[in-house]
Parts: sequence; C-alpha cells; structure tokens
Amino acid sequence: MSTPVTSAHVSCGEVRVVTDELSDAVLAGASGSVLEQHPIPDEYVAAHLRREDVDMFADTADKDVRRSLHVGPVPMPELAPDEILVAVMASSINYNTLWSAMFEPIPTFQFLAKFGKQGAWEARHDQPNHVVGSDAAGVIVRLGSGVRHWHAGDHVVASPAYVDDQEPGTHADGMMGSRQLAWGFETNFGALAHYTIVRASQLIPKPAHLTWEEAACNTLCAGTAYRMLVGEHAARIKQGDVVLIWGATGGLGGYAVQYVRNGGGIAVGVVSSERKARVLRALGCDLIINRDELGFANYNGDDPSQTVEIGKRLGAIIRRETGTEPHVVFDYVGKATFGISVFVVRRGGVVVTCGSSTGYAHQYDNRYLWMKLKRIIGSHVANLQEQWETNRLIGLGRVVPMLSTVYPLDHVGEAARLVQLNQHIGKVGVLCLAPEEGLGVTNPELRDEVGERLQLVRSA
Repeated sequence: MSTPVTSAHVSCGEVRVVTDELSDAVLAGASGSVLEQHPIPDEYVAAHLRREDVDMFADTADKDVRRSLHVGPVPMPELAPDEILVAVMASSINYNTLWSAMFEPIPTFQFLAKFGKQGAWEARHDQPNHVVGSDAAGVIVRLGSGVRHWHAGDHVVASPAYVDDQEPGTHADGMMGSRQLAWGFETNFGALAHYTIVRASQLIPKPAHLTWEEAACNTLCAGTAYRMLVGEHAARIKQGDVVLIWGATGGLGGYAVQYVRNGGGIAVGVVSSERKARVLRALGCDLIINRDELGFANYNGDDPSQTVEIGKRLGAIIRRETGTEPHVVFDYVGKATFGISVFVVRRGGVVVTCGSSTGYAHQYDNRYLWMKLKRIIGSHVANLQEQWETNRLIGLGRVVPMLSTVYPLDHVGEAARLVQLNQHIGKVGVLCLAPEEGLGVTNPELRDEVGERLQLVRSA
C-alpha cells in the first residue's frame, strides 16, 4: 500500500522537510533490500509547470520563470518494465528548464501530448503538470520488471538522452533515433523533484568522490561538450587544435575548456567580466579575451558589416597569440555569436553547435562557409557510450564539476532566474532530498587526491 507525502516549508535557504517512509529510508542510508520494503508514496514534491499557465507571459516582456515554476506535490506514476525510480538527492538548472518555464519556443505540454499518443506507457506523460529537470544524482529505490544490471540502493547519475531501443537508428547512435527525446523537457517526471523516473538506458554510476550536488551538475553539459569536441560524431579535436569557446565559463563552456586542455589543444575563451576571467585562468584556459576588446556593444547578430568587423578583430587577436585562426569554434550561444563563428573559423575548420541561448534565427554570410570549405555540425546531448566515457573522466578526477552555487528545491525559481538573467557562472545546483551540501562521498581518498580542483569554480 502506498503512503502520501507530508511536507512543510522551513526557514529561507533550507530544504523542505519530507516524511514519507521511503525518502526517510534513503536519507538514513538504508540498504537496497530495506528500500524495497518501504512503500512508494502516492505523490511526491516536484518543481513543475501547469498547463493552465501557458499563456501567462503573452503580454509580458520579462518572462520571469519564478512565476511559472511551482514546487509542490504531484501524483506518482506507475513504473514501466524498462524504468527505474530514483530518489533524487540533487539536480541542477539547464537552459531547457528555462525554455520550458517561459513556454518557448512552444509550450512543452505539446511535446507531452505528442509523446502520449505513442502508447499506454507513454500516455502517462500527458499530464496537466510537467515535472521538469534534466540532471540528477540519486539512489535507486525501485526497478521495473525488465531492468537488468542495476539494483536498489545503487548511487547513480542520469543521462538526459531518453531513447527508444526498438528503433534501428538508436543502435547506430543513440542520438539518431527519430524518437530520441530530452528527458525532463520532452518527457515528464523530470529531475527537479524528490523522485524521478528514468529508463534503465539512462543510468550511469555516480562518481564516488563527488558530493550529490557536484555529481548532479555534470551529465547534461559535460556529456554534450564531450560529444561536440571529443566523440566521433562532431569536431574530433586533436593535439594542437585552437578551439574558440563562446560562453567559456558557462556549464557547457567550462567543460569544453577542460576537454581541450586534456586533449592537448589550445583553448580560447571569451568572457564579459574579470570574475569570469579568473575562472578561466583556474581551468587553465590558454587565451582569455574580454568581450569589450571586440566591440560587442549593441551587437545582436543582425548587421553583416558589424559581424565582419568583430570577426576580423577577434581573428587578429587569436592569430597574434596562437599563430593561426581557430580550427574549431564551440558555439551554443546562437544568434549573437554564430555569424562571427562562421567568419572567424579557419579554412576547412568546424563550427559545432548544440543550442542557441540568444536566439535560434542565425545570420551568417554563406560565402565564408562554402568558399573556405568550412563545416557546421549540429550536435545534441550524447549517447550512452559517450556519457560513460565522460563519467569515466570525471570519476578519474580528470574533469571537475562546474558547480558554482546551490539552492534548495523550494527556491528553484530563484535558481532558474539566476541563469535566466545570465548572472551565474558554471552550473547552478539544486538540493532535492539531500538535506545539506557535502553529502554522498563514498571515496574520500580520491576526493583528497583531486583536492582543491573540485572547488575551482566556487572559489574563483
């Protein structure tokens, strides 16, 4: 028999008190066999959107996500045979949660309705509430009847790639199946909650030396950057490559800097403040360029002559300091940078993109693309093998989390607003069931060995 959740708010800055039996057992460190004896609650606390709110920003210039993100109880769905129920200890904020909460470019309830038409299990996702979030670290508490290789009590992180293993394209590359979705964005029951539902094909062992909040901030951004730069499907950087990284102190950009440095490349980061420059220096970025040097004031990507002017200025700085134009440009910023990226990358070079945080409608002069044999490669999340390779680097301490600050789940709106206003550095973490920061480390020896590098972003 299931039990209801009872919860209460506590003082500002602390997490919500939870009293369902299963979460209490998780917090007590119960074994898998004990966890399986506790009932699954009928409902759970989650950050969610409401279908009734989709038009709330229709006449509003500032689409403040604090207004649309709600924290409260939602119904617990039934577990499908290939699914796993995870008690979420921590999560983090990604741009897809901002898009969801702004109901842009379309309300995500349209994704859920389309997904729900696929079948009985998929129909569960088409709800009036959408639980969002695409990063999680936590503890397995239940297994679907068809799950192999995992056990209750395992400490895991979750990949955001939600794939259909019955599609042929998935078996070539998990990201190529036409039904591949972004978990917690195009699916329901996401990560910013006390519990989440994932497919078994999403799970990866949690790095033992990381805290819950450190582990929860990596998977989406670190995996995406790995695929873009290192994996076989995109740029495939090599030793000596000059890589220009826009947004180099963001979640994606910070991991990109680390991969370039690890791979023997030359990382070039563009920043907007001295604080961000300090972070890049701590990460070992080879060349740091302040946006003020480039003349970005009042530039939005629409003026071709201004694009060329800024591109020439940027290219001259990079050539002067590295001896060549960039071999690769790492661009997830979008409209405000993409035309410059295409212009500045060297002949035969690659612009690799995975997003457009400043706008999707890019403008660039195609002559600079075709006449100089450049390439644009689209990249999206990472397949499970790429995620495991990423996790191995993190588990070895070769890549460190980009965590900068942490909020409790009750304050998820404030956490998301920080990212919405671009007032953050790296990744913004969210404590879900974890009552405080610093928990979850099971290999303190490795943590001591990695040492202060784990605090690079937070201490800069």
